[in-house]
Amino acid sequence: RRSCGRSRSSLAPGTGGDFPKSPRYGPAEGGRALPQLSDDIPFRVNWPGTEFSLPTTGVLYKEDNYIIMTTVDKEKYKCILPLIASGNEEEEKDYKGPTPGELLEPLFKQSSCSYRIESYWTYEVCHGKHIRQYHEEKETGQKINIQEYYLGNMMIKNPLSEPEGQMTPYYPVEMGNGTPCSLRQNLPRSSTVMYICHPEAKHEILSVAEVTTCEYEVVILTPLLCNHPKYRFRASPVNDIFCQSLPGSPLKPHNLEQLEKQQEMMKMPFRRVKEEEMHSTKEEKFSSIHKPVAVGSHQLLTVGTTHISKLTDDQLIKEFLSGSYCFHGGVGWWKYEFCYGKYVHQYHEDKESGKTSVVVGTWSKEEHIEWSRKNAARTYYLREDGTQTVRMVSHFYGNGDVCDLTDKPRQVTVKLKCKESDSPHAVTIYMLEPHSCQYILGVESPVICKILDTADEYGLLSVPS
Repeated sequence: RRSCGRSRSSLAPGTGGDFPKSPRYGPAEGGRALPQLSDDIPFRVNWPGTEFSLPTTGVLYKEDNYIIMTTVDKEKYKCILPLIASGNEEEEKDYKGPTPGELLEPLFKQSSCSYRIESYWTYEVCHGKHIRQYHEEKETGQKINIQEYYLGNMMIKNPLSEPEGQMTPYYPVEMGNGTPCSLRQNLPRSSTVMYICHPEAKHEILSVAEVTTCEYEVVILTPLLCNHPKYRFRASPVNDIFCQSLPGSPLKPHNLEQLEKQQEMMKMPFRRVKEEEMHSTKEEKFSSIHKPVAVGSHQLLTVGTTHISKLTDDQLIKEFLSGSYCFHGGVGWWKYEFCYGKYVHQYHEDKESGKTSVVVGTWSKEEHIEWSRKNAARTYYLREDGTQTVRMVSHFYGNGDVCDLTDKPRQVTVKLKCKESDSPHAVTIYMLEPHSCQYILGVESPVICKILDTADEYGLLSVPS
């Protein structure tokens, strides 16, 4: 986004001018003072040539607001910079209305709560009171089991009077005294709640992120702050810098042209693959939508819904249970692969270094049966007519790669659960790490609904008769 920084690194300042060096202003040719180029504002370098007229609308430009840039190859360019100023400065200076704390007071006084429902966890923010993360296990006729963590209780200090954040200013509220964190010597969990103006919002939770172990950031969108000029969303247009070649220099620096050609060549194979994928959707096995979520004191590695189709139900069930049809998921650095009755892998693919793979767990029927004697491999759901049906099966995959933190092999419990959906071939996958290198992989799908009742006493599944 900030192409100015990238382009600037390929240009060496000439003797006639330089980029600003002082905190606010820097010298330029002829003694002009130029405003500092901030990294908070995106720039784009253009190479228009000598026959060029400056834009008359939008950001303001002046002919004398320029610097002379010289490349390492002695190519020279006159770069005209935009005059950047905030149109809100006068309004902010004259503002005499309520403080941001006073604007948010209705939320804090009314004991108002906001919720965000994820695949596994639900987040509850009762403004100014507490932040809770919980998961409910409901079974008809039985007690509801709740797993919960408090990510913060009560405000522990008055928020700052000045807004934080440059392009999207926010009002931070610190919350402390949450559930003790075992990974940090039982220090209480804490959170920063960041309130951001959004005219059409209803105080909803935009995101929850675990920024460091047991410390969280929660973003709330609220219309209440929009009455304060300092907290209104500040648009961030891309500001153009126009660099005109001086006599004897090419339209664009030679090295930059070569670099752009190389980049274009690298993109071409990727584009061809994309086009082939688009034209071969009939053979496509899955397409995914994923989003990362933070969980308790540990990170939820990935959660996503994958649409597997093209195979009939019978084919899919047979291939899944034989381990020849595997589920893939994940975003960011790590992806993972689950092959029923075979293994769970976590991997990263890189063009330069190739594929890095970690074995999270491998299947051993004997080890699973031993595990199932001490753990519930099969759980039931009680129907209204009094009959039971299998709700979930759990399988143990041990003997993964040795974990640096524990010096023990990684292991994972795979939980297969029925989940009704409008799409009969949708699969939702989430992966948790409740203890270091001990994982839970959740797999929920209508496909699993068709085979759960085949589970034997050890939770092992088979093709329905």
